[in-house]
Amino acid sequence: MEVHCDGCAGCCMDWTALLERDGDGSENGTELECSTDADSGSSEAGLSESSPRGRVGNSDAGATSRPPFDSDANFVPLTREEVRTLLERGLAAAMTPRFWHARDESEAVEIDGHAVAAIADRPVFFVGLRKPPKPVTPFGRTEPTWLPACVFLDPTTLQCRIHDEEHFPTECGAYPAHNLELDQETECERVEAAFGGDRLVDDRVTDDEIADEPLLGLQAIGEKLFCHPQPTELEGVIDRLEAGTLRPADRAECLAVASASSSGTLAVSESHYEQGKARALEAMDGDTGNDSDDGHDDDTDGDAAAGESETRSWVGPAIREWTRRYRHHQQSTPGDATPPAELAVDIEEARGAPETPGWDALE
Repeated sequence: MEVHCDGCAGCCMDWTALLERDGDGSENGTELECSTDADSGSSEAGLSESSPRGRVGNSDAGATSRPPFDSDANFVPLTREEVRTLLERGLAAAMTPRFWHARDESEAVEIDGHAVAAIADRPVFFVGLRKPPKPVTPFGRTEPTWLPACVFLDPTTLQCRIHDEEHFPTECGAYPAHNLELDQETECERVEAAFGGDRLVDDRVTDDEIADEPLLGLQAIGEKLFCHPQPTELEGVIDRLEAGTLRPADRAECLAVASASSSGTLAVSESHYEQGKARALEAMDGDTGNDSDDGHDDDTDGDAAAGESETRSWVGPAIREWTRRYRHHQQSTPGDATPPAELAVDIEEARGAPETPGWDALE
């Protein structure tokens, strides 16, 4: 398998809006729908009419009978061990849950008036990576555009900041091998169809590239598909997830259950749950506060990183600042230029985000 990723990152962002904007010739076409963390003023951006794309192993990929409550068209599900690793590294703010509408009453649990997909009356969910709005220039474009992009994507180089790290998600490393093995369309091919160029250079998959098979069916339970044991603890969460206003406490609850799950079973370890929730809340402690980030600039300057504790991640403050910049741009005079992707140096790297090498260094 060979893919040409330079200038792409199509699998790391939701680029649906580019098609609608290009279709009417206007950069001010479809707007991003900012999803606000109600307690923190931080948000990730989704698209109001994202088409379901997904990945192999993502149970809602191509299955509109169980649409998710969120609008992320490229949701990357994490494994239990990956959730634990990110929690241990203080990166709880990078993660978010995904729940689904139930297909029918036989698999549903009612929460906030919604029929939520469940197994044995336990709402099921994935944990994935958040996508705040970032100015990016993918697919040979010359002008930056605000798009929902993975929290770990460097908008300047369109490379992953954690590609060579221990906590780089397995799903990202294998992509698109599993899709090719199971004869499913890849994001590479979708980008080729929409913007031209050669992204999927060689679709022949080796045994090494599919050594870690996708987790499907029952083997996914407790390993990637998590089951919440107390539906009442999710009251308000589903409404906020659908509205894009998840609170840090909402995400902490789901991360705790995921980190405490047991592979192949519905069991949840109480001790691991308490530990996971404490870690998540501690890591997102700086994300509690006002319902809106409008007019709040605390910890939004790049120099603020110097005063942060060693255990505090750059992720939460960076997400808040990207969102503040995006909202400010949306409220500015029509036609004002989108800020350059190089703004990431101040917003992410100055706060401690790992730098990326650039594509020339990899040739």
